[in-house]
Amino acid sequence: MKSIFLALALMATGVQAAEEADNSPCDAVENDVQTLECATYNRTTAEQLLKDNVQGLLERFANLYGSDKAKLADITGKLNNAQQLWQKQREADCAVESFPAKPGSKAYTIAQNDCMARMSDERSEFLESIAQE
Repeated sequence: MKSIFLALALMATGVQAAEEADNSPCDAVENDVQTLECATYNRTTAEQLLKDNVQGLLERFANLYGSDKAKLADITGKLNNAQQLWQKQREADCAVESFPAKPGSKAYTIAQNDCMARMSDERSEFLESIAQE
């Protein structure tokens, strides 16, 4: 079971590690502790990118609809609602994905972090594609 989670963690982190120019805890992962550190790092990095992309989308909306306050408020409200619903869906899906592992264990935490990072990256790409000129 550990080897499956380690393999998943390494696959999920490989792309992000390759994109990082500086050293990260995902360089030369050799044991469970390093895998956990890498998964935590990837989740944190992905969630920060997601926040940045939400902010970028809000700025694009402001540029597009800034002169129409009602339209800007409407689309901003829709984005906020969509983000809340997506976060609930992400949590539910990641709970299902990490189910085989015992809550509180390293394997569970790694699975949760990997799932959250992967889904956050996917959401970031989606949000980044909206309202591009």
